[in-house]
Amino acid sequence: MMQRSAPAPEQSASIKQDRFLAELADIVESRPVDLSHPRIQSDREAMEHAVLEILNRPGRKERRKGRLGLIITLSLVGLVIVSVGSAMPAPAAERIEGRTTVTDGDTIAVEGTKARIRLYGIDAPESGQTCDDAAGKRYLCGTQAADHLAELIGRSGRVTCFEEDRDRYGRIVAECSTPGNVVINAEMVRAGWAVEYDQYSDGRYDQEEAAARSAKRGMWQGTFVEPSKWRRGDRLQTERVADGQPAGCAIKGNISGSGRIYHVPGQQAYSKTKIDKKAGERWFCSPKEAEAAGWRAAKR
Repeated sequence: MMQRSAPAPEQSASIKQDRFLAELADIVESRPVDLSHPRIQSDREAMEHAVLEILNRPGRKERRKGRLGLIITLSLVGLVIVSVGSAMPAPAAERIEGRTTVTDGDTIAVEGTKARIRLYGIDAPESGQTCDDAAGKRYLCGTQAADHLAELIGRSGRVTCFEEDRDRYGRIVAECSTPGNVVINAEMVRAGWAVEYDQYSDGRYDQEEAAARSAKRGMWQGTFVEPSKWRRGDRLQTERVADGQPAGCAIKGNISGSGRIYHVPGQQAYSKTKIDKKAGERWFCSPKEAEAAGWRAAKR
């Protein structure tokens, strides 16, 4: 069977460029787009002829009018677009190196800068989050996750990170490694002190999570609420009892210098807001109930 060889890369790029210029000319002149080979070849020959004529008559000042002038202009534009587009490399991932301090189980700060790095693809329990161990006893899993991250980074505190994205708070989202080439994102999941953040991960840590769950490491030793759900107000029964939260009532009525403000799950300050019943703060089951009691909604 006869096989047709693929065009060389240079030839393929030239064909694409010619088709682009022909289509652009038709659009500008409000004509039906014609990408037939005779039409494209005709435009190319006309362009070459016009360019040669201009080059051979350097003193000529009058402008070329009509189709040839348009083809030259579009050709130059097309050449710039094609050349720049093919010459520019894909942007390299930003590399961040330096000493770091642990903010929480999935966030580190780079010393000497304002940069905060959110570890890509993982979600660790929040600083104030508690979990239940195998015996059903509450413990500060958020604190233990942060402690484990600090152990992974070690005394030197030095890490190398490659940026993957930016989150909605403007933080760098990156995969980070220690000088010993330990990928701390993966190790946090493998140790069971973070889960893979499915919503923002490409699945690269799913094997580590499966291994942690199977071996009952870290949070998997007992029961816990996924960090993303915990931020939205979900709580273990032991947490609700300890916080005095009625079942089904997750709105926090806080009293501060700004007045009586209620926070709903998912808002920025929700997880940090603590309810002090002695100070008159309370839980609400709906925004309507909170507003009827004299509280107003938090702005963010």
